[in-house]
Amino acid sequence: MKCFVYNGMPSRVVFGVGALDRLADEVETLGAAKALVLSTPEQRETAEDVTKRLGDRAAGVYDQAVMHVPIETAAAAREKARDLGADCCVAVGGGSTIGLGKAIALSFGLPIVAVPTTYAGSEMTPIWGLTEAGVKRTGRDMKVLPRTVVYDPTLTLSLPPAISGPSGMNAIAHCVEALYAEDANPVISLMAVEGIRALAAALPTVVKTPEDLEARGDALYGAWLAGASLGSVGMALHHKLCHTLGGSFNLPHAQTHTIVLPHAAAYNREAAPDAMERIAAALGGGDAPAGLFDLALGIGAPTALKDIGLKESDLDRAADLATRNPYYNPRPVTRDAIRALLDDAYRGRRPAK
Repeated sequence: MKCFVYNGMPSRVVFGVGALDRLADEVETLGAAKALVLSTPEQRETAEDVTKRLGDRAAGVYDQAVMHVPIETAAAAREKARDLGADCCVAVGGGSTIGLGKAIALSFGLPIVAVPTTYAGSEMTPIWGLTEAGVKRTGRDMKVLPRTVVYDPTLTLSLPPAISGPSGMNAIAHCVEALYAEDANPVISLMAVEGIRALAAALPTVVKTPEDLEARGDALYGAWLAGASLGSVGMALHHKLCHTLGGSFNLPHAQTHTIVLPHAAAYNREAAPDAMERIAAALGGGDAPAGLFDLALGIGAPTALKDIGLKESDLDRAADLATRNPYYNPRPVTRDAIRALLDDAYRGRRPAK
């Protein structure tokens, strides 16, 4: 008999084509009067559309969200929210934008309505991250968990294949680590396996036929499950490595997750055999780490850290940083083993069984 503790995340999910039409009602349901709409500069047009939908409930737009939530950007967004008298944030975009909403919620406690346009999964977690002086800090606080998440697959149709693929692999990483988390439980494991299955099935079509709305919906469904999995249990080696590489070397978030994932899984292969068996089954059989690598390769996602901006001279420092305060991991974390893992990821080697 397994002993476990399960904590459900208290968030509301509105899912389906046309769900964005309900946004104003969802903000009203929260009792909010003035919502600050957040986005990246590239998604300003989408943010303006959301503002129109909100009507009198829109306080304004802040469109300076960037990767890894630099503390300076967070401070500017908090000031904007205060100056406009916002009592709610509507975060439209991926992990960068939703992360910025969480930074505001962390300080001011403003409720967040998340409108994901990628497969990042951040919208379903109470995990926040801030980067200061080249170091990314993360934590958990229920204040930052979005109160409502509006999933509309039509908002992902403009996401190009080069972003869709890595974004989906990022979501799969959340599912993978949920299966061997220190506080894993049967309910979340079921969600994680289903998330891997849905994403692995949908991503090749999403990349090959970006206008396929059915596949987009399936991928977004998988991303929801992935985010819920990450939000309910702890993280392990994979996320520690990606937080280090992203925060300290400014590597792109989703691409970093994509590249590191097969190697982190290979590192834990012998220490978490049941998880590897379930991952492999969700991917269609075979070896889990190799299957993750092959999926990334098959959807045209990057497979080598050297191709996304990391320098070979950075590997030693990355290994030092990643092992300084390690997260829980089923296999003990040692500096030499992590250095070897990073070398494999840097060169894009396919994990050997």
